[in-house]
Amino acid sequence: MAGGLAALLDDIAVLAKSAAASVDDVAAAAGRASTKAAGVVIDDTAVTPRYVHGFTPDRELPIVWKIALGSLRNKILFILPAALLLSQFLDWMLTPILMCGGVYLAFEGAEKVYEAFGGHHEQKKDKTASALGPDAEKAMVKGAITTDFILSAEIMVISLNEVTDEPFVSRAIILAFVALVVTAVVYGLVALIVKVDDVGLKLIETHEGGAAASFGRFLVAAMPRVLSVLSTVGIAAMLWVGGHILLVGVDELGWHGPYELVHHLEESVHDAGGVGGVLAWCVNTLCSAVIGLLVGAVVVLIMHLVPKRPKKPENPENPEEPRQGDAAAGH
Repeated sequence: MAGGLAALLDDIAVLAKSAAASVDDVAAAAGRASTKAAGVVIDDTAVTPRYVHGFTPDRELPIVWKIALGSLRNKILFILPAALLLSQFLDWMLTPILMCGGVYLAFEGAEKVYEAFGGHHEQKKDKTASALGPDAEKAMVKGAITTDFILSAEIMVISLNEVTDEPFVSRAIILAFVALVVTAVVYGLVALIVKVDDVGLKLIETHEGGAAASFGRFLVAAMPRVLSVLSTVGIAAMLWVGGHILLVGVDELGWHGPYELVHHLEESVHDAGGVGGVLAWCVNTLCSAVIGLLVGAVVVLIMHLVPKRPKKPENPENPEEPRQGDAAAGH
């Protein structure tokens, strides 16, 4: 009896060690996947704060919470099942889909560069929530969740691409973990960013002078610069991530020249004393960003600069007159 109990305890110990090892493996794989998606995560964090602009401070956190819930719903209910089905039955489509996302990111980054250097873009006047009307919050949340869907899909596909060799159940657990962690990190940071200036104002109001009030004034003055830097980092991240996805994608599809050239440039600086690894990473990142900028610039050229076909007049014989049917309808 004692021997049987000892054997049972040994079996339980072995199972526990195996389970712990599996958890460690899943955690490590999730860490790798999340790291690969870091560029898109930065972009997601940089984009979201603008959606609460114009709303009163008491509505900022509720709006962020609604967007976060919508983002998590996108990832878990729609993107995760679709990604798992693709990886299980049509894994050859992952690289083309990933490259389409890379082109989109490159376009987004290049378009912002184009606008920053004087390109035409629609000017929108800032409005308060009350000026936008009672449905403004709902519309703003909907728009933010729609934009987040594209970025979330990119994050999940990038993550999936790193764990395609894992068993199906492990893939599902890893992607669910990535979805939860990324959503918590992104919207936790967004909530912090949008409330920092309120914290600063509170410190100024409650402390007439001294270090606390000075720190409050520093926070209020620093936030516009922080948001500006974050926006710039987001643009760079879009170009870098988009270009790197395209660089790796064309290599996997059989065009090895661009990837081999970048790899050769990395190797040329890799042995630099003490900083070779950092320099190699910088070379790869810079080359990826240049590729992203070039590809994005082509898409911007097509979308903005190629003349669009003019609309046909309502009445070809006399463009200024409405069609007879429309005129009759007006009587």
